[in-house]
This record gives sequence, structure tokens and C-alpha cells, in this order.
Amino acid sequence: MPFRPDTFALTFLLAMLTAIGPLSTDMYLPSLPSIGAALGAEASSVQMTLSVFLGGYAVGQIFYGPWSDRKGRRPVLLVALALFVAGSWICAMASSIEGLIFGRFIQAVGGSGPIVLARSIVRDLYEGARAGQELSRMGSIMGLVPAVAPVLGGVLQRLFDWEANFWAASLFGVALIGLVYWAFEESCGEEKRAEQPPFKIRTFFHAFLPMLRNAAFWGYLGVVLGTYGGLFAFISGSSFILQGTYGLSELLFGISFGLCALSYVIGTMIGSRLVMRKGPQRVLQLGIAAMLLGGVLLMLGQSLSFGHASELVAPMMLYMVGVGLTLPQSMAQAIMPFPKGAGAASSLVGFAQMTFAAIVGIWVGHKIDLGPWPLVTTIAVCALLSLTAYLASRTARREAA
Repeated sequence: MPFRPDTFALTFLLAMLTAIGPLSTDMYLPSLPSIGAALGAEASSVQMTLSVFLGGYAVGQIFYGPWSDRKGRRPVLLVALALFVAGSWICAMASSIEGLIFGRFIQAVGGSGPIVLARSIVRDLYEGARAGQELSRMGSIMGLVPAVAPVLGGVLQRLFDWEANFWAASLFGVALIGLVYWAFEESCGEEKRAEQPPFKIRTFFHAFLPMLRNAAFWGYLGVVLGTYGGLFAFISGSSFILQGTYGLSELLFGISFGLCALSYVIGTMIGSRLVMRKGPQRVLQLGIAAMLLGGVLLMLGQSLSFGHASELVAPMMLYMVGVGLTLPQSMAQAIMPFPKGAGAASSLVGFAQMTFAAIVGIWVGHKIDLGPWPLVTTIAVCALLSLTAYLASRTARREAA
């Protein structure tokens, strides 16, 4: 049976599509030190497998939205998933760090499609606060993946080796191909697709002009960048700090990372309930406040350091509650004004989000040998960026409401 709007089945499918990114990054985090040892690579080179993934994720996202606005969500989604599976195979069979980096890029270009298209499908089917609620519900389900993925990755590392993480990711992609092929009906109707110009390179960037001219879009985009930048800083550096500085095992790291991911789920669950009663702006304000407080506590924990991992993990859990509150709502509000160009708007948000995260990841990777301070400072600054973007766009957001 096809998945229908306003059903748990469709929400679950969309959540699993958005989970491809977290699965691809979080599951192999416990294996990063082992990958470096197995392939004879330094920590900065191993960290590049994360940053290159973000780069490919950004490049891919800029194309999928406008392409799906014209061709439909379903066929483009199947192509993207097939490319993700192929990239996972390349990673699993890599015999050098350069081969792994190449495979991660291909994996990312494929994996970037499902998250763009899942957001576009939400905009196809829902309006207003209901769209924000759906993204929060998706986040609640999807958040279980980064909670479980590092633990699963640690187990696979212990039982087999680092390659097992990529074989598992490919199986996940194959399962999603089956679900989309057999049970998902096209959400972007023929009339809407017919209104889009032909998908040509010379006119490609015209699809983004309405977003670039919208001041409120820029404000919400700034919130997205700060929120995801802080999240990815933690993803990029946590394994090296928690395992290297604090001496956690692969399994204990997975559990610590999982607690932070569960905190994100709590944030999305609170947001999905609160947004229908208080509206998206109140949820955004609460989320940004939680991120700021978490950032301050991270820096305070390092100032009063007593050498225990909880001084990093506990404040990060609060920060992640803020991310769960903020990220779905800021994304929903960014794409809401563009019902006929939902794919293009989703692509532009995703491209900017991942490009910024890749830059943050490279910065953290080059400073990670200095200890926890560069990591916690970057996270705190990203929270401050979200607040600045939100306050600076106050007038534009009010006019757009």
C-alpha cells in the first residue's frame, strides 16, 4: 500500500530518508582512530573523510531540488539512493585514505538527495505550522539513528572492522530503495512540475533568485547555519576528544554520543508539541536560548576542568535539546514562502548548511590536536551566530508573517 499524508508510515519513511546523513557520519565515528591506523593516515587526514562528505553533501543538494521540481520527487530520489549505495561500496572496499575520501564524496553526493527531497515532500503536502510539526516529528524518529548509530558502529568495529560500517550503510540504502519504489507515490503533481522551466544548466540558478531576494529567508538561513555548524563541530571533533583526551573506549564513546543524540530527539519532541500551541517563533527563541546556555556551560566546564568526560557531554546534551528545537523550525520557515519552488528552496538551504558545516569541520580538524578548547569555543560561537541572525532579521520576519 502507498504511504499517505498524515500517516505515521509516511513520516517514518521521510525520517529514514533524512537519517541517511547522520547514519553516514555517526556510525563510523568510533572507527576513526582505527581507520587512521589501518590506512596509515594522520588524524587530520582521517577527519577529511568527514569534511569531504560535507562538501559532497553540499554540492549534491544544490541540484536535487530544482531537478525534482521539474522531474518529480520519486524518480530523482531513486537515482540519489542508488548513488549513495554505490559510494558506500567504494568506501567499504577502499585500501587507502585517498580511496576512502573519494568514496565518501560519492556517498555524500548520493546521500544529499534524500534529505532535500524529504523536506520538499513535506512542503508539497503540508502548510504553515503543520509543516514545522512534521519536520519535528521526522526529527524525533530520525534522531534515534544518531543515538544508535555510534553504538552500532562501535559493536561492528569490535566484531569485524571499520569496513563493516559502510556495508551496513549500503544495506540501509538498498532497503530505502525498495520502500520508495514500492510504496511512495509522487507528491509533486504534474501541474506544479509543468510550471517549472526546463532543467537546463544555463537557467539553473534562476530558480534560486526568489530566495536570494527574500530578507526573511536570509535570517532563517543564518539560524540554520549557526545551529548545524555547532552540531557538526561536535560530530567532527567528539571522537578525538572523548577517546583521545578523556580516554573513553569505542563503546563508551558511542554511548556518550548517543546520549547527545537522544537529547536532540527530546528537543524535536518538545518542538512538535509546542509549535502548534505557541507558534514557530516561540520554539525558535527557546531553542536558541538552550544552545547559548549549553555553549556557555561548555566553556565553563573547560575553565574548571576536572578531567571527566561529563564536563563536555552534559552541556552538549543541553545544546542538542536546543538544536532539536531550532533546526526543524528554522528550516520549515525558510522554505515556507516558496510553495512552487520548494525543491529549490530546500536545495539552497541544504547547500549553504553543508558548506558552512564543512568549513567548520576543517577548522576543528586542524585544531583538534590542541585539545577541547577549539571545539567548545567553536560550538559556543555558532550558537551566538544563530542568535545574531535571528535578531538581525526581526523586521523582515515580521513583514513576511
